[in-house]
Amino acid sequence: MAIDPVTLMAALIVASTPILLAAIGELVVEKAGVLNLGVEGMMIIGAVSGFAIAVQTGSPTLGFLAAAVGGALLALIFGVLTQFFLSNQVATGLALTLFGLGLSSLIGESISGATPPPVARLNIPGLSEMPVLGPILFSHTAMVYFSVALVIAVWAVLKFTHVGLVLRAVGENHDAAHALGYKVIRIRLMAILFGGACAGLGGAFFSMVRVPQWTEGMTAGAGWIALALVVFGSWKPGRVMLGAYLFGGITALQLRLQAAGIAIPVELLAMSPYLITIIVLVIMSSGKSRAALNAPAALGKVFHATG
Repeated sequence: MAIDPVTLMAALIVASTPILLAAIGELVVEKAGVLNLGVEGMMIIGAVSGFAIAVQTGSPTLGFLAAAVGGALLALIFGVLTQFFLSNQVATGLALTLFGLGLSSLIGESISGATPPPVARLNIPGLSEMPVLGPILFSHTAMVYFSVALVIAVWAVLKFTHVGLVLRAVGENHDAAHALGYKVIRIRLMAILFGGACAGLGGAFFSMVRVPQWTEGMTAGAGWIALALVVFGSWKPGRVMLGAYLFGGITALQLRLQAAGIAIPVELLAMSPYLITIIVLVIMSSGKSRAALNAPAALGKVFHATG
């Protein structure tokens, strides 16, 4: 069976969107100097809360809003523990993922087998009907275009605005930023909430668009991939976006190769998030590697307010 390149490219964009949403949120968090390994937990909470609200209300929009709130609330727990109680960020993030997976399983028991309301595709007159480019670029749901707009917005804010400058200053040297009068903890908490909301939206995209049903553990390591993409994208929004599309392309191609009868062990793709995460943690533990990748200098460091 031949692989249709048009449907492959369209599937690539769909498969990349949840990872891109989570990764761009985590990028902002890490630019503020915080390392949150709980992205997977926030995504799965977003998936189950968005799905549940969409089923109950019949509104996909309310479902996505609920997913953003759910992800942000879980991120708030992480923020309070790491910024006020000064808990270890790596350990707290891992605990957050385990907590999110367990809580989503509990919530999901009551909605298993339910069908969410369909999320409408945006058909753009004159563009959606174009051959080749129409189905690839102009026949997706609003969340696909929102993810691209979010990447552009984050890039512009970080590069051109005072808000972005302050955020980067906190991530590079929190003591200097504090000495200048900036509220380091408040800034980091806002970044953490933003990252949680983005991860929640990414999770809801899984349960409401990509696979419109609730399945326990359905994010299947996407949060770890998002975390890794931030590092491999050198903390730059454009590169993170390219990395998300690359991984989405690999996922879409792998599924089509299996459908075409080409045997590829599913286990290879299943283990990739965890293998990549190990590599990322090794890189993060090396000061020279962090500097070479332009990592924020204060990333993962605890901030003690001195006055």
